[in-house]
This record gives sequence, C-alpha cells and structure tokens, in this order.
Amino acid sequence: MLEAYLMEWGGMMLRWLHVITAIAWIGSSFFFIHLDASLKPAADIPPGTGGRAWQVHGGGFYEMRKYMVAPAVMPAELTWHKWQSYWTWISGFFLLVWVYYAQSELYLIDPAVMQLSPFAAGAVGITALVVGWLIYDGMCRSPLGQNDVLLGLVGFGYVVAASWAFANVFSGRGALIHTGALMATIMTANVFFNIMPGQRKVIAALVAGEVPDPKYGKAAKQRSTHNNYITLPVLFLMLSNHYPVTYANSAVIPLLVALVIVAGALIRHFFNIRHADHAKSPWWCWAVAILALWLAFWVAMSSSPGGREQLGLKPPETGKRVLMAGVALPPVEVSNIVTGRCAMCHAPEPSWPGMQIAPKGVLLHEPEEIAAHARAIRMQAVMTHAMPPNNLSGMTDAERRTLAGWLAAMR
Repeated sequence: MLEAYLMEWGGMMLRWLHVITAIAWIGSSFFFIHLDASLKPAADIPPGTGGRAWQVHGGGFYEMRKYMVAPAVMPAELTWHKWQSYWTWISGFFLLVWVYYAQSELYLIDPAVMQLSPFAAGAVGITALVVGWLIYDGMCRSPLGQNDVLLGLVGFGYVVAASWAFANVFSGRGALIHTGALMATIMTANVFFNIMPGQRKVIAALVAGEVPDPKYGKAAKQRSTHNNYITLPVLFLMLSNHYPVTYANSAVIPLLVALVIVAGALIRHFFNIRHADHAKSPWWCWAVAILALWLAFWVAMSSSPGGREQLGLKPPETGKRVLMAGVALPPVEVSNIVTGRCAMCHAPEPSWPGMQIAPKGVLLHEPEEIAAHARAIRMQAVMTHAMPPNNLSGMTDAERRTLAGWLAAMR
C-alpha cells in the first residue's frame, strides 16, 4: 500500500515541478521573442547592431536595450537564461521514468502492439531520445543546415516518422508522450550543446579583445527558431496522455502529430510577425491552424471505437488483451464487480450517456483487461475510492473489500 501512495504522490510532485519550470522556460522564451520583435532603433546604438524597447508592467516603466554582439563595456553581472530549460527537461525525464517506465505495464507497454519487458521498454524509450537528438543535430550540422526552409521541412518529416516508429513499439499514449519527449529533448539539447556554448565563446572573444566568429550567432539563431516553433506542439503532446481520444487508435498517431505541428507552428508564426509589425499580422495562419486542428479532431474521432459508431461506421475489432507473463485472471466475483460497476464507461462502446470513448482509454469489460489494469484498480477503487466518480454506480464497501482481497492475493 505504501508503495502505491508513494508512486502517486511522487508523480504529483514531479509533475508540479515540471509544470513550474516549463512555465518559467516558455514564459521567458516567449517574452524574449516578443522583445526582439518589438525593438526600435536607438540613437546611441549603431544601426543594425541592436535596439531599444520601452514597456510598462506592475506600475513601473522598463527600458530594455539589446546589443547584437555586446556593449562597449561588458557588465559586471550577466543573467543566463538556461536553468529554466534544464530543469524542465530534468523534471520531465524523471516524470517519464516515474510514470511510464516504473509503471510500464499500465501506460507504456501494449502487448497487442509489441511484447516488451519493462526493462526493454525503458531502454528503447531512453535510447530513442538520445539517438533522436543525435540525428537531428547531425541534420543541422550537415549541408542541409544551410537551407533553413529545407531543414525545417525535413525536420518536420523526421518527427512525424519518429511518431510512427513509436506507435509501432509502444501503446498509443506512450507513442505520443515519447514523440513530445523527443521534441523537448531537442529543445533543451539545443540550449545545452549549442546556444550556451556559443554564447560563452562569443563573450570570451570579446573579453580577449577579439572579433567573435559570426557562426555561433547564426547557429544559435537557427536552433532558437526551431525551439520557438515546436513549443506549442510539444505542449499538446505532453497534455495528450490525459485525453484518450488522441491515442485511441495508434494507426493515426503520425497524422495527428503532423496536423498538430502544423497548427502549433502557424500560431507561433502569427505572433512572431505580429509582435514585429501589427500591420503585417498574417491572419491566414489562424485559418490554416484551425483547419488543421479541425482535421485532427475528425481523424481522432473517426478512428476511435465510439466515434466510428457515432458516424455510422463499423467499430474496429478490439479483441482481448494479451496478458503479460505471470498475470492471473481475476475470479468471477471480481470480474462481475468491475464489469457491473465500471464497464458502463470503461468499454469499447461505453453505455454511459454522452460518453463515446473509455476514460483514459482504460477498458475493463473483459477479465484480461481487468487483470492488466489491476494496479490502477487498486489506486482508484480501493485506496482512494476515486472511482466510480462520485460512486455513481453504487459500488459498496463490501465490493471494495472483495477487490482489495483479490489485489492482495496477486502480490
């Protein structure tokens, strides 16, 4: 029991830290992008080498100045914006380990997709993040990196291809979260391996009285642009694990990822241009982004079992869960309790009014499914009584004790 509580509480603490650091990182990133776009020429800064912006906030006025290389005299103190990025990735990685690798049978491994041991699943996920970054970094350093538009298009195809690969190894939920984790790894690795080292070399050259090599600034701008445009798609993918309609059918995950990247990148592009010149705001970006999200909605709905039924299409064959080795089927009494109290929602075709897809994609209509989700049943129906929600189906204390006895016997 203590272990289960620790897993839940630890997951919540890591998620809290991850959200806090992500807000700090994305907030500062968006602010500096806006600041760059709003800079105006200043009389004491040579044209093309910087600018100035005035802003008001919290009852005070702020004058902000930017030097493209460095001011005439280096300041005694510099604030480096890096730890927001690093801690977002660190907390996110440990959250991935805590939720998806430590509980891989529940969230990451789908035996119907690929039979994996928990160790193998974790090894595949971590290796994919490392190799994924190396491939991306290699593309940027190759001749392809000399053409920003072509690099962007190839990078887009690369991420979509990665999502397809993940969908053929992991559960739908695991595929989406790993696609987001790969993109997030690229973002933080850009800061750690490219942007920050380049800035340090520029400062070192200035202190030594030398002219900095412009290649560092060019590379940093390219990587920063990539980070800017993929931020919103990453946020969508990180939130997707809470919404089963997004991962109900692994076959359409690459298409969903492609549409979400297009929508998120266009929304960022709109604000990038608007911050620089309101008169040139590309409103067409919103039209295309909304269309992409609308298509994503229809793809997700029409590919899910409940959605297909709503559209008058034949639901796909779901079959029975292929159990992991060593997992025993529940006794009839337990199966009757779960199917009677839970399966009106947790079924391929939920019977609860207005519900078209099982919450979190969890199915509890067959003994195999009940056994596969034993850990979740322990937490939701025995330890916390969070399910059924508000006890709408009237699960009794005696039934919960029966579930507790079955779960205790499984350990």
